[in-house]
Amino acid sequence: MVEHGRGAAVEETEVGSYFVANYPPFSVWTADAVERHALPALSSPAAAVPLGLYLHVPFCRKRCHFCYFRVYTDRNAQEVEEYLDVMAREWEIYNTHPAINGRPLNFVYFGGGTPSFLSVRQLEGLVRRLTATTSWSTAEEVTFECEPGTLTESKLAAIRSLGVTRLSLGIENFDDHILELNGRAHRSAEILRAYQFAQSLAFPQVNIDLIAGMLGETEENWQRCIQKTIELGADSVTIYQMELPFNTTISNDVLKGTGRFQEHVASWATKRRWVDEAFDALQKAGYTVGSAYTAVKDPERTKFIYRDRLWQGADLAGLGVASFGHINGVHMQNLDTWEKYSAEVREGVLPLSRAYRPDSEERLIRELVLQLKLGQVRPPYFATKYGVDILERFQQPLTSLADDGFLAESNKEMVALTRAGLLRVDSLLPRFFQPQHTGIRYT
Repeated sequence: MVEHGRGAAVEETEVGSYFVANYPPFSVWTADAVERHALPALSSPAAAVPLGLYLHVPFCRKRCHFCYFRVYTDRNAQEVEEYLDVMAREWEIYNTHPAINGRPLNFVYFGGGTPSFLSVRQLEGLVRRLTATTSWSTAEEVTFECEPGTLTESKLAAIRSLGVTRLSLGIENFDDHILELNGRAHRSAEILRAYQFAQSLAFPQVNIDLIAGMLGETEENWQRCIQKTIELGADSVTIYQMELPFNTTISNDVLKGTGRFQEHVASWATKRRWVDEAFDALQKAGYTVGSAYTAVKDPERTKFIYRDRLWQGADLAGLGVASFGHINGVHMQNLDTWEKYSAEVREGVLPLSRAYRPDSEERLIRELVLQLKLGQVRPPYFATKYGVDILERFQQPLTSLADDGFLAESNKEMVALTRAGLLRVDSLLPRFFQPQHTGIRYT
């Protein structure tokens, strides 16, 4: 559900972003803040927070019709090699700055695009360059995103040997027709083969991704997806509700009215119900719901360090075209075209395009809204870190959540959402935004 103003809501899946990944919205970040805030932050002493590294590998076999990320499907082997060289060089440049130099890495994340698009030789060469600059021996977690059709047993063995502790398989759906309709490159037969390979190599954690409400999704298909997911028995399951951000093939088709995609995306009410049904089935199978999107088999053993650290204000160096980062209290993003990004790095300059320094109130809101995606937050955490009683400071939005049936608990020790609130949490978070950040384009 996407909310418009107070109380009004749209149940149909319209074009636009609803997923809240940061605060304030990206649209308020500016180019002039690179000089005013980002570069001074990088030149300052390191913050006393964990540091993570994000690697954007922007290559895919095909572009999914729902994808809005910066990806390339037409680059040859030499161009891929050049990009990896530039990304390794970018990390070397980062390490000339006091905010980064000498700091141990707490977590590493290979995102995409499709990191598993790379060959074993390319992966090993990239990691060799990166770890020559900064050792990963201290990292609690190294996550690697995969597309099942790009995986072989030898490639997975190489990924495991590189120190990857959390393998994430982008399954999305188990039905070949739906995979094809949505532009996915892999097919169902490749899913089981890749999963079996991963299990045989004893990755500490295997996560699988699903999307509720893809083009062509039906009640029967969704129930089959739930059952097959339970049969696989992955350590964690991540389920997203299909949205239509700007700049996707589907969104462009909807806005132009060309009718290329005849099968519509499910309504928000349907997608929430499907995720609810999946969570119920997973709980009966022994899983624990850990956020608006995830269920895990063993909460004591299965963590998601990348998510938890970022939602608590950790630093993150984002490498690659269009990557996002956060250093010494400043948000920053790289240039979003291959040519400009590569040219800046080859000149020995960090390829930053825009930045934003949030004030203490904005930092408080950012952590609160992101942590609410876990389904619960602890007021003592915010009292200790920010000296703020969130029950008083956010009395109005909390009251509105309670009035609408989305708040299960609200006291000095715990603020918790109901299941209904958790399933639509991204549409509720703007209630906590400052007035100047509501009703504006998110990206």
